[in-house]
Amino acid sequence: MKDKIKDFLDSDLLEKYLLDDTTSAEAFQVERYIAMYPEVRETYEELQENLEVYAKLHALAPPEGLKETILKRIKSQRHNSGRKRFIKYAIAASFTAFLFAGASYFFWNQNQSLQEENVMVNNKIKSLEEDMREQLMDVRNQFIVLNNPQTKRITVKGNKKAKELKAVTYVNPVKKLSYINVSKLPNLPKDQCYQMWAEVNGEMVNLGIIKEAGSQEKLLALPYSKNAMGYITIEPVGGNSTPTVQNIVANIPY
Repeated sequence: MKDKIKDFLDSDLLEKYLLDDTTSAEAFQVERYIAMYPEVRETYEELQENLEVYAKLHALAPPEGLKETILKRIKSQRHNSGRKRFIKYAIAASFTAFLFAGASYFFWNQNQSLQEENVMVNNKIKSLEEDMREQLMDVRNQFIVLNNPQTKRITVKGNKKAKELKAVTYVNPVKKLSYINVSKLPNLPKDQCYQMWAEVNGEMVNLGIIKEAGSQEKLLALPYSKNAMGYITIEPVGGNSTPTVQNIVANIPY
């Protein structure tokens, strides 16, 4: 009897039955053995439970024939009887499930990455559009300042620390626009640079490192305010966060 049960368990009938791949005669035999022999019934229930766990755990549909491959592998490893064999199967099924769960996460993560990249591209486009609008507005304002008859033109000269410094500020109180064109800056040592500042409403604004404009149409915007004051200083290369007062080379009222 034990040999009969062993031969049945060593066959692939239980696996085929679970996969609904048996003939009517084979299905009848399987159902009869399950009903008659507790060992067969226990084996079938464990196999069924593990396959259900597998089906629930993985997030992606398994490739065609995967279950058959797993079941055939289980059959080929049946050297021990009883529960030990199904513990091995459970581990294999769980491992496979985790592989598919990992694959599911991978594709989900790829999809998330694509969505994030799409958001980044859209944000970049919006940023470029905003930059273009700002640049166009700046060009428009420069044109107004240079060509409007209400614009005041103020010549700026450097002090004794920078006698060759030459600049012109353009202030339009009607449009509330102010610009400066720095046409000449004396040479500095390599470890120093010129930096522009504006004192507006009691606050010192850093306008960054400046260089010679090279053209009178190349203007640097100044924050507009009544009775504002601009400064050019000599700072360490790379610029400074606050102006070095003793290194002021030009005062620019505008």
